[in-house]
Amino acid sequence: MATSDYAAVSFDDSDTRRDEMHSTIEQWIDDLVESVDDAQASAEFQAWLDVQRQFHDYSYRNTLLIKQQCPEASRVAGYRTWQNEFDRHVKEGESAIWIWAPIIAKQCPECGNSPSYHANTNCDYDETPSEEWSKGLVGFRPAPVFDISQTEGEDLPSLDTSAEGNADTLLPAVLDAAEDVGVEVELVPDKEWKYGDAKGVCRESPDGESPIVELLRRDNDAAMASTLVHEYAHALLHAGVDEDTERSKREVEAEAVAYVVGRQFGLDMDGSAFYLATWERDQADVIRERLTRISRTSQALIEYIERHR
Repeated sequence: MATSDYAAVSFDDSDTRRDEMHSTIEQWIDDLVESVDDAQASAEFQAWLDVQRQFHDYSYRNTLLIKQQCPEASRVAGYRTWQNEFDRHVKEGESAIWIWAPIIAKQCPECGNSPSYHANTNCDYDETPSEEWSKGLVGFRPAPVFDISQTEGEDLPSLDTSAEGNADTLLPAVLDAAEDVGVEVELVPDKEWKYGDAKGVCRESPDGESPIVELLRRDNDAAMASTLVHEYAHALLHAGVDEDTERSKREVEAEAVAYVVGRQFGLDMDGSAFYLATWERDQADVIRERLTRISRTSQALIEYIERHR
């Protein structure tokens, strides 16, 4: 699963674009399934996490597409958005980065299709006319975006610099996010710590209500924040999972979420290790579920922490 195999993917042909976008995502996942015990697979997985961090409000499908087409991308927007909102222009000759954009349209309350598709189905819903249907997600379409490196023009206004924040202000925000996560946090002094070399643990509460995260109190606020993010990930990803094998598999998910969130807030995550071999024998649809959980959990934690900064 060499990274170079995925260099400079493009979807220039409009006739085949949809199929190629789908197949590129599926091929990446299939390759990951086949090589989970390969060190290169872990490197490729981490490279995707780096893109997911950069675009944490995007689905895993779109971050994979961005990674395959322009892995160095840092900020993307549509042609008109760059032009009208930022007074920047796409350079001549630049190729678009294609992602999936949602299609929002009036939707049949029964079959979920838009009026045009509904007319060609066997659905016989006729209680209300289509003009009165509510709008909803009816599908996705390929949409072109461009990275800032592909544009020129006015300097951007000050960007979100949350990733540069210092741990002195970050740790209180991470602690305050406990209520959003749905856990209780206990800071435990070293002399009372009973979990050996571990720096944090997430355990069930005696009453079975909110999980309890115990965090070893240390002088290093950044290290405490990093550990706390990891335990939050455990709380969100392991809730209701009783089977030991699946819990061990989700350890990778928790570490991946901690990596994405930690890097977003400027924490040192160099010690992260992704032992994908635990996912051996997982089918492609299971891997897709894991990527979805990583993407959504990372996004949620980033939003929770940002609320308190």
